[in-house]
Amino acid sequence: MNRLPALLLLLAATVLAGCASPSTPELRPYTAEESRELALEALSRRGLSFDEYQQKKAQLLGLPQKVQGFDGQGEMSAERGLNLHGRAS
Repeated sequence: MNRLPALLLLLAATVLAGCASPSTPELRPYTAEESRELALEALSRRGLSFDEYQQKKAQLLGLPQKVQGFDGQGEMSAERGLNLHGRAS
């Protein structure tokens, strides 16, 4: 018979301890770095094309966007100002 009151007392203490602890974490505002990381993670999950992804990423990071395009010969030029042996490419 001594087991039953001890078990009930232990159960009551456990329930009261569970009710007394906060169930949600303390809410605080995100830092700028945390917000940026969350935005980059969400961007990577969106399934954008490579160009769209790079454009959105540059906007989020505040980087200047590189202008890449086709040169006069119809070939892609990654760096337009590159000099090869004294002549512009």
